[in-house]
Amino acid sequence: MDNGADYKYMALALELAKKGRPSPNPLVGAVVVKDGKIIGKGYHAKAGEPHAEVNALQGINARGATLYVNLEPCSHYGKTPPCTELIIKSGVKRVVCAMEDPNPLVCGIEELRDNKITVDVGVLQKEAHTLNEKFVKYITTGTPFVTVKCAVSLDGKICCNSGDSKWITSEESRGYARRLRGEYDAILVGINTVVQDNPGLRAEKGKDPVRIILDSTLKIPLHAKVLSDSNVIIATTRRYNKKKKDDLEGKASIWVCGTDKVNLRELMKKLGTHKITSVFIEGGSEVNASAVREKIADKFVFFVAPKLITGKKAKTPIGGPGVETMSEAVLLKDLTVKQLHEDILIEAYPDW
Repeated sequence: MDNGADYKYMALALELAKKGRPSPNPLVGAVVVKDGKIIGKGYHAKAGEPHAEVNALQGINARGATLYVNLEPCSHYGKTPPCTELIIKSGVKRVVCAMEDPNPLVCGIEELRDNKITVDVGVLQKEAHTLNEKFVKYITTGTPFVTVKCAVSLDGKICCNSGDSKWITSEESRGYARRLRGEYDAILVGINTVVQDNPGLRAEKGKDPVRIILDSTLKIPLHAKVLSDSNVIIATTRRYNKKKKDDLEGKASIWVCGTDKVNLRELMKKLGTHKITSVFIEGGSEVNASAVREKIADKFVFFVAPKLITGKKAKTPIGGPGVETMSEAVLLKDLTVKQLHEDILIEAYPDW
């Protein structure tokens, strides 16, 4: 076993995996190495299409080779046949997996070992888990992975006293955020964001996410940009305007999730039943506060600009009543920091 080579080829498998958009399936890349040379590689592009292992093994002689894959190969029938069957038939002698599949239906490692194939697990495991954090959350809980995104000044403001917020961060940061949208199944905002900013909520490229609007009484304007197609869910309450609901027929799906306020936990469960595996929240301070209060947030992404907005009335990214003591503060873990032009990007996970 060459640990250096294992890390090298697994890193390539992880990079290949990032090219796919296979939700609700996981991101998977595969590399086939024989006599120290790469003879095949592939990734899972889209749900229902061939898996990474199939694409990597296609048209090559893999007998005696090593297969690198960032997730345990599937061993059950779904929209496609199990990858373990193909791996066994191919003559591959060793399989290196970054991590086991959290899906209880999968027992690929056991099947491969039963067929005299050496299987090593754990190479770049942390990186593999982070890559598929959305899939892991969804497959183990049935609810989507939720990321809360905020753009703030260095003194923690999301707008001026007047409400003006265009723009706090740089174009590079805003472009990065639009690309992030494309990595999620859905994007969520509150009705105030729709009324005040009239956003289209589109991804920079690729498939646009489902747009979710929190709107307790259906105040959404019928001409709002977000209603340009019917790929919209409006989460409302029993207080909704019945005439407005009729007017929205064909423009959006209306989901009642609560009595007075939208119950985010109920909404997340319902999204899970519709195979929405991930949600990107770009709401205002009150929507963000609800995500924290109801503990639905799995990750926070903060774009911090080198600006001082100042002012007691200028809003902060997470509103609500706040906590009374420091012992009640939400602790964050596994922080990563990177520079984007003049801004700083901070990613962290809440320690609920």
